[in-house]
Amino acid sequence: MAGTRKKTTDDPLAPLTLAVGQEELLIERAVRAVIDAARAADADTDVRDLASGELQPGTLAELTSPSLFAERKVVVVRAAQDLGADTVKDVKAYLTAPAEEITLVLVHAGGAKGKALLDAARKAGAREVECPKMTKPADRLAFVRGEFRGLGRSASAEACQALVDAIGSDLRELASACRQLTADVEGTIDEAVVGRYYTGRAEASSFTVADRAVEGRAAEALETLRWAVATGVAPVLITSALAQGVRAIGKLAGAPRGARPGDLARELGMPPWKIDRVRQQMRGWTPDGVSAALRAVAEADAAVKGAGSDPEYALEKAVVTIAGVARSRSR
Repeated sequence: MAGTRKKTTDDPLAPLTLAVGQEELLIERAVRAVIDAARAADADTDVRDLASGELQPGTLAELTSPSLFAERKVVVVRAAQDLGADTVKDVKAYLTAPAEEITLVLVHAGGAKGKALLDAARKAGAREVECPKMTKPADRLAFVRGEFRGLGRSASAEACQALVDAIGSDLRELASACRQLTADVEGTIDEAVVGRYYTGRAEASSFTVADRAVEGRAAEALETLRWAVATGVAPVLITSALAQGVRAIGKLAGAPRGARPGDLARELGMPPWKIDRVRQQMRGWTPDGVSAALRAVAEADAAVKGAGSDPEYALEKAVVTIAGVARSRSR
């Protein structure tokens, strides 16, 4: 319970750091911050980075036992939610009396599995770094804004949105793009700058494929799809964007008529600008059409994840089906 937690600290050299979540980039940053701080304090810091299977009963006691040379040490335990029961007992016991000059980093996926260890670490006053998987476009947009702020640069809201549209969901690529733009461009980074650097990718983004498909523009959707695949956009990102596009239409179709965009945005979990776009896209769509489109996306998703022999064909089939449903609205 939150009320039982001890006061935490932002010091990366705190005896215990929890990195909680499944976003790899954020996890690596959390671990790296601890290691960098430890090596800044002592260049000879010993770092032990262990998978959960490597931490057996007694291993932690061995790693954290006093050193003859009193060296600083960082012990990183990955996938702590998968630790065995006996090892969990060792970790819990250690938390009650952590060793000096040693920083323990537990990387935990969060969720129900291994929750007892998570709760114990929090109760012990662990410094916690949240590393959630960023599945929502709004989260990725906030991430990009934060990256530019962290780099000491100003970027317009339109530029941040254009970068998310162009790059997609890969945080490593988004972070890399922010660094590149910051290094190459002087002054405020605007939408035109992003367009110059990422025009090809922006035009071939997974969300552009989805937009063209749900608007019934089959030829443009197929052309954009083929370009996206050719430039390395992962097929699973395209099926995800298609699913989001169709589901957005289904959600808005079932929303109360006459509601204001701001109210709908809060209720449906979409930004207001997207409400306006989906309203234009959904004209004439029927519940049966939404169902047919979602079935097509589900089949394509299964195919790109290994159930089919030709992922590209599966994507094209889904795009044609969705665009066909959208075209039927005007008949």
